[in-house]
Amino acid sequence: MADPTPAESDAALARRLALLAGELLLRVRASHGHADPAALKAAGDRASHDFLRAELARWRPADAVLSEEDEGSRLVDTGDGVSRRTADRVWIIDPLDGTREFSEPGRSDWAVHVALWARDAATAHGLVAGAVGLPAQGRVLATDEPTPPPGVPGGVIRLAASRSRPPAFLAELAEEVGAELVPMGSAGAKIAAVVTGEVDAYIHAGGQYEWDSAAPVAVATAAGLHATRIDGSALTYNEADPRLPDLLVCRGELATPLLAALRRQLAGTAVPSGSPVPHPGKDPR
Repeated sequence: MADPTPAESDAALARRLALLAGELLLRVRASHGHADPAALKAAGDRASHDFLRAELARWRPADAVLSEEDEGSRLVDTGDGVSRRTADRVWIIDPLDGTREFSEPGRSDWAVHVALWARDAATAHGLVAGAVGLPAQGRVLATDEPTPPPGVPGGVIRLAASRSRPPAFLAELAEEVGAELVPMGSAGAKIAAVVTGEVDAYIHAGGQYEWDSAAPVAVATAAGLHATRIDGSALTYNEADPRLPDLLVCRGELATPLLAALRRQLAGTAVPSGSPVPHPGKDPR
């Protein structure tokens, strides 16, 4: 990759940092091995966090940072004269999304998240740049080169689901709309799969934080996908409390039927299965 310049855009910087942090994580994984998963997780988290913080301090020294691996950055006032709640620009990073998958041999569904929130953003979520690095898959999805919308698929709707902690209602929702659950690892990997068309939607309602979804949501919305809370309200970032417990990311054509099904599930009024939601462009008969 070409050397950065002072004129490097925020989106290009996000892409470059996600790529380089991912390459660093692959080296950490190779050097530590998988004999001690806890030690490997800790080493990966720390190496990627330290790298990203150092690079952001170098290239965007005036910006604030919110990182999963820095509890101090979660505070409204960090005590060092920088308040992310009053800052005009805040980088929201997850140095290693999917530590469990990272620590397991052969797994590629883990990611690096780098996103930028700006106070003057034109978007409801406030995200103006983002990149999701998928190092073990050899790719980076970023807002500087939005991924083209996936083509119309065939068959049943595919819902990305946590392989270890799926929301309790998700199986019932899938049955109601005639969907297939596709287990995957990290949130970044799941949303990336929606962006690339490997699955059609990702629904989460089990507790997450802003860094779990900021970069993937930036990438998804840049690609023209739908991204909201599961009640249809806007996702918002750089809040005083960084918890952001639920979200829906999906193909735009599926937003209305999935939000309706979610409302029924959450209200306990789900309709019986047997009338599956058709794929976009498919004859509902």
